Parts: sequence; C-alpha cells; structure tokens
Amino acid sequence: MNISHLHPMTVHFPVALIMVGFLAETIYLFYKKESWLPLAGTCLMILGTLAAVAGFVTGEFFTPEVTGPADSIKETHELFARITMFVMIAACVIRLYTMYKTPGNRNLERLVYTLYLIAFISVGLAGYFGGKIVYDIWLTGVIK
Repeated sequence: MNISHLHPMTVHFPVALIMVGFLAETIYLFYKKESWLPLAGTCLMILGTLAAVAGFVTGEFFTPEVTGPADSIKETHELFARITMFVMIAACVIRLYTMYKTPGNRNLERLVYTLYLIAFISVGLAGYFGGKIVYDIWLTGVIK
C-alpha cells in the first residue's frame, strides 16, 4: 500500500458523517417526537469533525503534488475542505458549550444548525471537486 492511499481512505468518512448528522438534525426540526435525533446529530457532528481533520491532514501531507489544469481544481477542493474542517470545529465547540453551559439557548442552537448547514454544503463541494480531480483528470486525462 502506498502512503498516498491514506487520503482516499479517510475522506469518505467526513462526507458521510457530516451529511447524515445534518439530516438527523433537520429531520428533528420537523419531527420532534424522535428524541434520539439530536443526540445522533451531535455524535455524528463530533465524529464528522474528527474525520474532517483526519481527511485534511492526510490530504495536506500524504497526497502527491498536482500540476497543470488540475491544480486550480485542487485549490478549490482544498478551500472547501478547509471551510468544512474549521466550520465543523466551531460548530462542535459551540454545541458542546451549549449542551453543558447554556442548555436550551435557541440562538446558539440556530448558530450551530447554520454552521452545520454550511459544512453540509462545503463537504459536498469538497467531495465533488476531489472526485473531479480523480475521475475526470487522473483516470481519463480530460477536464470536463
């Protein structure tokens, strides 16, 4: 196994965890009877944040340099990966603070949900541009 395989092995976790966690939070907004959804959303948020950090670190240190037309796509991919990681870290810190210091603070919960939404979008875009690098450029040699 090549060390550059660490990044593709880790990046699928933040995508799945963040997206499913956000969906759990969103479903709870409309269907409050399922009291396990906020806890599931929080657990997935924490795991998704850790996975985003792992994905970012493996991408930063263990992937080969990209040159040519793929370089601008890689820059965009990295931008959305950074946004995802930092937004999720902020959301986790605020969520944990809210849970333990100010339970029921609606303004902070709205802020956390908004940050989660931003991360949901940015992780999807990071995955899209990462896939573009792999499938459109490295495997086919064609930019679409």
